[in-house]
Amino acid sequence: MNLKLEKYNIQLQQWPKKGFHIMAQYDHEKIIVYQSYRKEIGLFAVKNQFFGGAFSYDRMTWIKPNFLWMMYRNGWGTKEGQKVVLAIHLKLDAFKRYLRNGVYSSFGQVDGISKEEWQTQIRSSNVRLQWDPDHNPYGAKLERKAIQIGLRNDFIQSFAKEDILLIEDISEFVHDQYQYVKLKELNHLVTPMERVLRFKDEALNYKLKLTTRE
Repeated sequence: MNLKLEKYNIQLQQWPKKGFHIMAQYDHEKIIVYQSYRKEIGLFAVKNQFFGGAFSYDRMTWIKPNFLWMMYRNGWGTKEGQKVVLAIHLKLDAFKRYLRNGVYSSFGQVDGISKEEWQTQIRSSNVRLQWDPDHNPYGAKLERKAIQIGLRNDFIQSFAKEDILLIEDISEFVHDQYQYVKLKELNHLVTPMERVLRFKDEALNYKLKLTTRE
C-alpha cells in the first residue's frame, strides 16, 4: 500500500477543530482521494488502472480527499455497494482544475451572486462543490467542514482515464482498522496521514472559503 500512515490520536492533536479545511494526503504532484464501489466496478478499476466496465459515465461521481469522511459515508466499507474502498492517487493539477470549475451544490454555500446567477451556473457546470460536517471515527459530526467534489460529463472522462496516477484497493486496511473503532480502541487506530491543504492561488482559496489557520 502506497499510503503514508500515522496513529489517529497523534494526528488529532494537529488537525484544526473547526472551519473550512481540505484535509488530505498530498505532495507537489498528487493528492489522494477516496471512493467506494461494488466489486465489479472497484476491482475492474484496480486491475486496469482506470474506470470502465460497469462504471457509469452518465451519472455524477463524487470524490472525497478526507479519509474519515469517506469512512462515515461508506460505514467503514460495510455498506452494500461500497465494500471495495479505493485510494486514488490523483494529479494535483487535475484536482485544482476541478475546484476552479466547481459550482456549489447548494445556494446556501454561495457568496456574492444572486440565486438566478447560481442556478445558471449550476445548469452549465460539470463540477459540484459541497462542504459537509466532518466526522470522527465513530461517525459523530464535527465543527470542522470537509469538502467533496462531484464530477460529470467531460470531467468524468478526464478523471476516469487521464488524471489518475494510481488506483489502490485499501479495503483490507479499512476492515482491519474498523476493528479498533468497533472495540473503541482509538489508541491503536491508524489512518492515512493528512494535513491541511491550501493553494498558492489565493483566488481559489477565497472561492473555497478556506479557513486561515492561526
